[in-house]
Amino acid sequence: MSYQYDLFVIGAGSGGVRAARMAATEGAKVAVAEKQALGGTCVNVGCVPKKLFVYGSHISEEIEAAEGFGWSIKNVSFDWDILRDNKTREIERLNGIYGDLLDNAGVDLVVGEANIVSPHEVKVGDTVYTAKNILVATGSTPFIPEFPGSELAVDSNHFFYMETLPKKAIVVGGGYIAVEFAGILNGFGVETHLIYRGPLFLRGFDTDIREFVRDELLKKGIHLHFDTNIETLTKSEDGRLIAQLGSSQIDADMVLYATGRRPLIDNLGLEAVGVKLRPNASIIVDDYYQTSVSSIYAIGDVIGRLQLTPVALAEGMAIVDNLVKGQKRKVDYLNIATAVFCQPNIGTVGLTAEDAEKQYPGDITLFTSDFKHMKHTLSGLDERTYMKLVVQTSTDKVLGAHMVGSDAGEIVQGLAIALKCGATKAQFDSTIGIHPTAAEEFVTMRTPTSA
Repeated sequence: MSYQYDLFVIGAGSGGVRAARMAATEGAKVAVAEKQALGGTCVNVGCVPKKLFVYGSHISEEIEAAEGFGWSIKNVSFDWDILRDNKTREIERLNGIYGDLLDNAGVDLVVGEANIVSPHEVKVGDTVYTAKNILVATGSTPFIPEFPGSELAVDSNHFFYMETLPKKAIVVGGGYIAVEFAGILNGFGVETHLIYRGPLFLRGFDTDIREFVRDELLKKGIHLHFDTNIETLTKSEDGRLIAQLGSSQIDADMVLYATGRRPLIDNLGLEAVGVKLRPNASIIVDDYYQTSVSSIYAIGDVIGRLQLTPVALAEGMAIVDNLVKGQKRKVDYLNIATAVFCQPNIGTVGLTAEDAEKQYPGDITLFTSDFKHMKHTLSGLDERTYMKLVVQTSTDKVLGAHMVGSDAGEIVQGLAIALKCGATKAQFDSTIGIHPTAAEEFVTMRTPTSA
């Protein structure tokens, strides 16, 4: 049977666009369907605008630190509208770049909501397209759990386009999105309360990192409420939101829920054609991203693995290698570095101390360093930096590297290469540092914290 396309991609986010244009570059006939803006969550309502807001919110601390370096800055003001609109213009520019990338690669862009009607057919509007293979790359979307008054809360998508900045806000959640947004709001001068139902946020990260970040956020004035949840949310006559927390209440101008994301599979028709899903609606795939229907594949957030843009890009490249180039390549998920853009930032790669001890009981040595960044010897700010190396004692291999501090993500990216190459602590120790930097501490930690 002949098909209109070799590959029909549903979703023009990072993974979908990468797979589509690289497949087309290799000579495949490719189409992409997208019902919203090009670039997916990352470009439009995720990592890109979030990082721009992190930059913007951190300027308040730079202004505070300036006096210690001899600068007198008076009459400071912040205009939310300017930042929001400048951000939107940048996102629109990136949307255009994604469109150009697809067009230049010869990919057909189909605008509209896609529905899979058979293993080789996708319907968009009134038109049915045929394809040898279909790739689902629709990503994920935030969701707010239902409870009395939940309709009064907003999610992270809304935050990027708020008409006005709240004076007081509640952020609900314990993951990296909640912690990042709490830091952004606090940096803009918003009285910020972070509510999490568990005893400590950032579950899955190294415990020392979690505790260090907790202490830093408290010093910055963020109000943390652990082992707490909103039972009901109501609106008062003056428009204020009242969050009922058991026997106590908190009022706010905005309640932002960042309690999780769900796979975006609405109206795709997956189950009707036999694609199997997990109970949480993520798509089940094998090591090569093939679903239970042999001609349908899926990558990115929608498969429920690591919800990171670079991971979706890597999966997209694997799809091209396997479907277009005829290879059988898997993505290596070991030692994937990541960052949390809270303030100060987290950068992490490899095993946490807890996971390392489970895998190699009694065979772990830890090296840590807790210090004041050189900048803050004059800034007057009470911010500290924390670094940690997790080492397997018997082999001297570095299993994990973790950091909280300025530019942590930038620093740990380089360490990720070292861990990927199997670097040992002795090799870290023999590396001459760059002075004066915070990063050099990673190659000067000599005394074990514990063994």
